[in-house]
Amino acid sequence: MPTASEEEIVAERAKFLEASQQSQDGLWLFAYGSLIWNPELEFADSRPAIALGWHRRFCLWQWRYRGSKDRPGLMLALDRGGSCQGLAYRVNGPEIGEKIAGVWRREMIGLGYRPRWLHLNSSAGRLRALGFVVNQNSPRYAGHLPLSVVADHIASARGARGPSAEYLLETHEACLRLGIKDDMLENLRTMVAERLSNMVQNQ
Repeated sequence: MPTASEEEIVAERAKFLEASQQSQDGLWLFAYGSLIWNPELEFADSRPAIALGWHRRFCLWQWRYRGSKDRPGLMLALDRGGSCQGLAYRVNGPEIGEKIAGVWRREMIGLGYRPRWLHLNSSAGRLRALGFVVNQNSPRYAGHLPLSVVADHIASARGARGPSAEYLLETHEACLRLGIKDDMLENLRTMVAERLSNMVQNQ
């Protein structure tokens, strides 16, 4: 699977922040998947928020960390349309670029995401936040797969960081702790559990 070089990652981060004239006072970062339960980020504040114009979808192939070439997994990304409940993190300045460097690298190294400024609604009003949305030009983009197909892949895939089903479970439980009800995650969890149970019975 092709990846971005360290030089490319650093240069794109600097270019993105410079082009957007991002203040060094701080920024908001939107989490909708693993960043909710594993942010690996020092933040000053967090609050539930809704991203407008984007929805959470398993639409990104994963061939390494949560899957393989033979049995690819699927990861969450933000795709166009609708809205998405998640969590906004406040990262205070100065040196914003360095403080988000780890998260930026984690999301951008696999060429499946692209950075974008999102409009969020929160209890404190409207927020402008950095989010990582799906790169539809990437070979990793899976498009709009039927939920049954997504469940098949998640149930069977395993990679260097463990099974794809674990990623689904962690995300669903993190959303529930925040009071986020996501029917897609709920349905997928049930479907994947059924498939895993059948696999055990057929062994």
